[in-house]
Amino acid sequence: MNLFRKKSLGQVHPGLNRHLRLWDLIILGIGAMVGTGIFTITGTATANLAGPALIISIVIAAFCVGLSALFFAEFASRIPSTGGAYSYLYAIFGEFPAWIAGWLTVMEFMTAVSGVASGWAAYFKGLLANLGWRLPTALNGTFDPAAGTYVDLLPILVMVLVTALVLMNAKAVLRFNSLLVLLKFSALALFILVGIFHLNPGNWGNFAPYGFGEIYGGQTGIMAGASLMFFAFLGFESISMAVDEIKEPQKNVPRGIVLSLLITTVLYILVTLVLTGMVPFKNLNVDDAVAFALRQVGAGWAGNYVSLVAILTLITVCISMTFALSRMIYSLARDGLLPKAMKQLDPKTRIPKNATLVAGLMAAIAGGVFPLASIASFLNICTLAYLVMLAFALLKLRKEHGAPGPGEFKTPLVPVLPILSIVVCVSFMTQYSLSTWLAFGVALLIGIGIYFGYGYRHSEEHK
Repeated sequence: MNLFRKKSLGQVHPGLNRHLRLWDLIILGIGAMVGTGIFTITGTATANLAGPALIISIVIAAFCVGLSALFFAEFASRIPSTGGAYSYLYAIFGEFPAWIAGWLTVMEFMTAVSGVASGWAAYFKGLLANLGWRLPTALNGTFDPAAGTYVDLLPILVMVLVTALVLMNAKAVLRFNSLLVLLKFSALALFILVGIFHLNPGNWGNFAPYGFGEIYGGQTGIMAGASLMFFAFLGFESISMAVDEIKEPQKNVPRGIVLSLLITTVLYILVTLVLTGMVPFKNLNVDDAVAFALRQVGAGWAGNYVSLVAILTLITVCISMTFALSRMIYSLARDGLLPKAMKQLDPKTRIPKNATLVAGLMAAIAGGVFPLASIASFLNICTLAYLVMLAFALLKLRKEHGAPGPGEFKTPLVPVLPILSIVVCVSFMTQYSLSTWLAFGVALLIGIGIYFGYGYRHSEEHK
């Protein structure tokens, strides 16, 4: 049994239509990263974990993500293949480690999409409540018979809409996504412009009320805030999932990843700085922190606009993540590790239709049945695990194949940066609870079972 059979470096798979430009990639990355994190998590993380010092947490989280982004950029320029970390590890470590990375990526994007869909539903329910409308109790919450709730209908409905959009021509859906991203920027720009006229420097006086925290195993403080804010940056790797649809991928994928990450980091820092300057951090333990802060300073009109835009534009995150998830499933099926029906392309749009339907169905079920509380931690630990694998893979790539050639992106300071990335990622992983680790272990066992039950025998490399 050969669990470490490899695919050749730079193996190209024709079929998808190459039409995406650099601007499309930047919008795709920003659309994935700027969403639930900036509209909701900034408030709760400030109130419960780090206080105004959350801006330092954001810088640490961005640094961690930025290291991995550099690795993604080099791999994308040297191994231009759909599937992200999965495809890169397939060429470096072999099939079984690649499958683990691919399975963890599926878990990441599935829980991300379902989590954002649940967040969207929470905002929409608030809007309906203001209008005096309410769904029947049985359809208004995740599975909890004791409370009389069995399924949360709204996340399911929004996933039906998102899946239908992603099934359209990819260029058309990304144009629609770009419009929603611009609308999202308008709301955040309005928040910053209004907020700077209502800043109270005294709110920054107790800058780090929870301290720095612990490097390993902490529950509060700047490091705990960084481990949570890591969630806010997830989605940058969605760019590398679409490499088979990108013009000049060796140049545009690294640029798209780095530029979208830089723009998102600056935006998160500005919003958090203004947010904590407007309202005492202890008052920000709310799900709609950005709109809440505006209402607290008497700018209710701006708060209502932000709430409306949040409802509309959280869909952009669902679109970006569903787009990436369907391409991940397509990549696994193309290599024989999932049923071949998942690799079928629509003859007209050249979109992996069945993979997109499965992606939407998985996210709809997760969002409609399972509670949101632990999604961010589970999502993070899955991502951190395969980012550790990616850092090791870069070290092995350099050892076996040398430095990048002319025109290829080169990660600086190797091996220092990959080793530093491993240390930071493991530090973040230790911040999570035992229940999160148990869920992670169960997900791994399920993935291993699928590989040995189906993937190994049907793999294209096996054939």
